[in-house]
Amino acid sequence: MKTVLIEKPFEIAVTDTQMPVPKEGEALLKVLYCGICGADVASYTGNQPFTTYPRIPGHEFSAQIVSIPQNDRNLKPGDIVTANPYFNCGSCYSCKRGYVNCCTDNRTMGVQRDGSFSEYIVMPVERIYDGKGLSAKELALVEPFTISYHALHRAPVKRGDKVLVVGAGPIGLFALISAKAQGAEVYVADVLDGRLEKAKHFGAAGTINSAKTDIREEAMKITGGNGFDVCVEACGLSVTFMACIDCAAFAANIILIGNGKKETTFLHSILLKKELNVFGSRNSYPKDFQAVIDLIASGEVNVLDMVSDIYPMDRADEAFKALASNDGSLAKVLIEM
Repeated sequence: MKTVLIEKPFEIAVTDTQMPVPKEGEALLKVLYCGICGADVASYTGNQPFTTYPRIPGHEFSAQIVSIPQNDRNLKPGDIVTANPYFNCGSCYSCKRGYVNCCTDNRTMGVQRDGSFSEYIVMPVERIYDGKGLSAKELALVEPFTISYHALHRAPVKRGDKVLVVGAGPIGLFALISAKAQGAEVYVADVLDGRLEKAKHFGAAGTINSAKTDIREEAMKITGGNGFDVCVEACGLSVTFMACIDCAAFAANIILIGNGKKETTFLHSILLKKELNVFGSRNSYPKDFQAVIDLIASGEVNVLDMVSDIYPMDRADEAFKALASNDGSLAKVLIEM
């Protein structure tokens, strides 16, 4: 079979590899579409600290079941599905308490273990989710959607809350959709007008270009001087975390999704003064996959509008190069396997 392999930073090849053989409790899947995550791009550019090489990238995918053992999930050959790519150990303190998304030895496909960029993969049956009639392209977008959906359920978001999402990349846009689904009035900040137009398309009540205006001043105008009830950081930058602190109301919630790579220095007494609640968010739960699949199936949101481009498998290197030099015009890029 064919496999996309990052041999070392900035070098991708489509190689011939052996077909996987399912073990007990595993299904054989024919991969249909894979999304390229920011973590995959980081592996490609050599900026992913958890990646070793060579590495098969990918953890956002849809697939068709080729073979599967008897199961109580009504999954059968021919079904179009997606799957949970975070492999937890089951025995650490987090896993024993049910926080499987925070496993201390978490191994995500495409990062700490080989991923989905192959024509065929095997997956444990308990990690596979029925697509409920969604298209293969839609199902390839479920995993990144669950990241934001999980994050927006880390802190209470009430109907009518004013929510600010800082960062309008795919994760930020999925955060916007998730907050709206909870009844919030959502505003989005970014430095690129093209991304802000995308946010408007997905129902943002308003947008802030923080490169052209003072984000705190705009936040106070929008909220009548109160600040936002919830601020979502979806960039992973020091400046955007600080913007969330500045724009948050007293006793507000701040949710961190962006994976920062630099230290942030600030006077922590501001957290005390405003009595802010700061929530980190990592990966997602099985129930988040089910909820997101149901939300997409309801027709409330067209996630395919998130897709900027689709490349065939033999042009995967072009897709990675495009995202590595993304000027903000690209949202989700899929690879057709």
